[in-house]
Amino acid sequence: AKPAAVSTPQPVSAVNPPAAAAAAMPGVAAAPAAVEAPVLAPGEVPYGLEDVKGKMVPLPDTDGWGIMGLDESLNAHRGHLGYRWDMYKKWRWEIDENEGGLEKFSRGYETYGFTETEEGIWYREWAPAARAASLIGEFNGWNTGSDPMLKNEYGVFEVFLPNNADGSRAIPHNSKVKIHLQTEAGEWVDRIPAWITVATQEPDAIPFDGVYYAPPEHERYQFKHARPPKPENLRIYEAHVGMSNMEPVINSYADFRDNVLPRIKKLGYNAVQLMAIQEHAFYGSFGYHVTNFFACSSRCGTPDELKSMIDEAHRLGLHMIVDIVHSHASNNVIDGINMFDGSEGMYFREGPQGY
Repeated sequence: AKPAAVSTPQPVSAVNPPAAAAAAMPGVAAAPAAVEAPVLAPGEVPYGLEDVKGKMVPLPDTDGWGIMGLDESLNAHRGHLGYRWDMYKKWRWEIDENEGGLEKFSRGYETYGFTETEEGIWYREWAPAARAASLIGEFNGWNTGSDPMLKNEYGVFEVFLPNNADGSRAIPHNSKVKIHLQTEAGEWVDRIPAWITVATQEPDAIPFDGVYYAPPEHERYQFKHARPPKPENLRIYEAHVGMSNMEPVINSYADFRDNVLPRIKKLGYNAVQLMAIQEHAFYGSFGYHVTNFFACSSRCGTPDELKSMIDEAHRLGLHMIVDIVHSHASNNVIDGINMFDGSEGMYFREGPQGY
């Protein structure tokens, strides 16, 4: 699938989502040994999130031209760079004024997609060009009339699924789900929810399926180790989880945790940079033709197995850097976000600008 350029986010109340394993380095002196991270106290927030969540990100108070002093060759592109800087400031102002700031804007996942309450499950999806929508899946026998969704003034569809009489969730963990949409042209189409956290591919099947991932609390991985102390210098080992096995198989988060991370630490690195791990239908893209922006690659395991891998890296004193791809995507329609509501300009530029 050809990568598509992501359009500028729209300043609407519906928050818009965006967008070879390294070998040892012979002849290079080993870096100081990584320092193991402290163990988290019960209830302690990992990763220093208490310092990030709710933090205001101020709009830069500069003219943007400082970069010219670092590289004179950029002067040839001064006009375009100025245009980009002005557009950035414009959209940052829109986000600050209308969405509560950049940090709050970045937490759309707390509202959109599937969110749980004590009483049941909310599902919300921004699809402004769609006429109607309903949630379908294995939980309701793929019945398009069982769970219709209501559309608000901002183009957001939503539906609430109360718990079953026995207290269980209306949608079972690990069951397949999709959103059934009527486009502006009147056509009915099925899409994987844009905020889905797991998408899987059946053996011998081509399209991926959206999966409702909500394991019982006792099965959810709980982080045990805080982020390691900041090193004076980074020595980064870049890796692709799927290609990190000596055998001709797609490697897993669990195997990377147990067999690759110890080797990385032994080699003297203090950070691991993972090549794109967001879900992607075309494995040959190495993860850079993203189809599901909030899902980690199911080829390598589950979200909880990924968490376990990251936690082990922290225990070993290794910082984990993840290459999150926002700037380009797969143009897949069936299992990606292209033409999600039937329109070209929802998440991407229309026409030639979209490529």
